Amino acid sequence: MSRYTGPTTRINRRFGMPIFAETKAMQKKPYIPGQHGPRLRRRVTDYSMGLNEKQKLRFMFGLSEKQFRLTFERAKRQRGVTGEIFMRLLELRLDNVIYQLGFARSRAAARQFVTHGHVQVNGKKVDIPSFTCQPGDVVEVRDRTSSRQLAQRAIDESQLRATPAWLECQADAFKGTVSRLPIREEMDQSINDQLIVEFYSR
Repeated sequence: MSRYTGPTTRINRRFGMPIFAETKAMQKKPYIPGQHGPRLRRRVTDYSMGLNEKQKLRFMFGLSEKQFRLTFERAKRQRGVTGEIFMRLLELRLDNVIYQLGFARSRAAARQFVTHGHVQVNGKKVDIPSFTCQPGDVVEVRDRTSSRQLAQRAIDESQLRATPAWLECQADAFKGTVSRLPIREEMDQSINDQLIVEFYSR
């Protein structure tokens, strides 16, 4: 399955939360999409719960099924709690770090920002959104007028969004540092990573 590029409001309504940006349509129709949405009672099984949780997280980070599964397999090979390691690998993706620092309005915008060559890590240009940042890495917007104008616009629009504790942001210098690895309590609490681990362990 490729990366999702369809209607975002439909996905927000499907999961009952703003996976993508909040829309007025979701407020007017706070039920699942489809002709029978207001009345439909879906059968809830262990499989459907795991699938929904997996899809929710995959849509959040904007990954294809293949990218998502490969990241999970990578997490499974490491020692420790698989679910937490998996979530950490997603959080440490360069596009997510750019988003969390406020240099892009959304993860999709952050992915495009990285792909277009606006970012450098430790002084070197990196245009791979899936690049995994490590503690001590310095992530900054390249010193180009076009790059910094885009970043400034995003900073102005995301001032209400708090920067996670595992990142140090110097917005005025268009720079941020990964100070340490994120812990599970600092990641999205609406995701049940254990259900995803069980889903892929079938």
